[in-house]
Amino acid sequence: MSARPVVSVFSTEGVAQESTTLPAVFTVPIRPDIVNFVHTNMAKNHRQPYAVSKRAGHQTSAESWGTGRAVSRIPRVQGGGTQRAGQGAFGNMCRGGRMFAPTKVFRRWHRHVNVNQKRYAVASALAATAVPALVMARGHRVEEVPEMPLVVDTSLQTCSKTTAALATLKALGASAEVDKVKDSKKIRAGKGKMRNRRYVQRRGPLVIYDKSEGIHLAFRNLPGVETACVDRLNLLTLAPGGHMGRFCVWTQAAFDKLDSIYGTYTEKSEVKSGFQLPRHCMTNTDLNRIINSDEIQSVVRDPRPEAQVRKVARKVNPLKNRSVMLRLNPHHEARIKAQADYQDAQKAGRKAVLKERRARKGEGKKFYLKANLEGDIKF
Repeated sequence: MSARPVVSVFSTEGVAQESTTLPAVFTVPIRPDIVNFVHTNMAKNHRQPYAVSKRAGHQTSAESWGTGRAVSRIPRVQGGGTQRAGQGAFGNMCRGGRMFAPTKVFRRWHRHVNVNQKRYAVASALAATAVPALVMARGHRVEEVPEMPLVVDTSLQTCSKTTAALATLKALGASAEVDKVKDSKKIRAGKGKMRNRRYVQRRGPLVIYDKSEGIHLAFRNLPGVETACVDRLNLLTLAPGGHMGRFCVWTQAAFDKLDSIYGTYTEKSEVKSGFQLPRHCMTNTDLNRIINSDEIQSVVRDPRPEAQVRKVARKVNPLKNRSVMLRLNPHHEARIKAQADYQDAQKAGRKAVLKERRARKGEGKKFYLKANLEGDIKF
């Protein structure tokens, strides 16, 4: 544990004061597949049931006229003296009828997610917040941020004024991120404008604290900036949309508390029952270095001589491979030769017949021509 890297702790003015060790949760495997799966299922649990009216499309008296009247069997509105009389009703193809397969409120709206999967996803999302490439790939403007993960002195938790909070973000190099979020606000496309969801904007920094002594009041009026308690971290805020790498600003108290919440590779969590950080399948992914290392090469057996190597014959289709068929059936060559001789004889016979017919045809022409000249044929 003494070899673990350290992270600088910055003051609210943006000056590096001291350093603290990096919690083990930032070194867990980053699994976008698990994060995406858990996020998708958790996001479904905010939905409210909706359905069309149970009586929609059936609030009319209609009855089929039956067969024999040269009209379809669809129920038709009763009565007379109005356009509505005789119109088709009830069917989904009819004007004013019900919809096909009406929506029901007893649809399976919510999804249960395993606790271990949720914990794994949160740990992966936390680890992704410490990778600058993933944070920038998500669209955050962190070019001027001095370090990732960004840890600020615990005194930030006592900040209760928005002006002070904004000044702190600017001192930490996050002013471009705040401006980006502010400029991104626009009117939503679609019918959400009519349903109390008129505006949309990007997500900004996530400020994570240990105890709120006014910090939630300071940041709540900044567009796109959210606050969260380290004891109640949620995947929906750590990886909005299922995309990892949210820009997080930590207070030192919250940062130092992560080891007790999520545990380490040698100790289990003090809060989450039986939870231990997931490990990488491979600690070193350089396969060439592993294979060529002295430890591996010392126990690898020498290559066997060519005579001892058992060669497996490749399966070949004898119906398509002539040499294989000859090994299976030595008479195959004679059969092919006999077939070729027969075809040649047939071809020669056809040529002889054609030659004889052409000769007869020529003789017939000569006979008729000679007879015509001598006057034997009269028309």
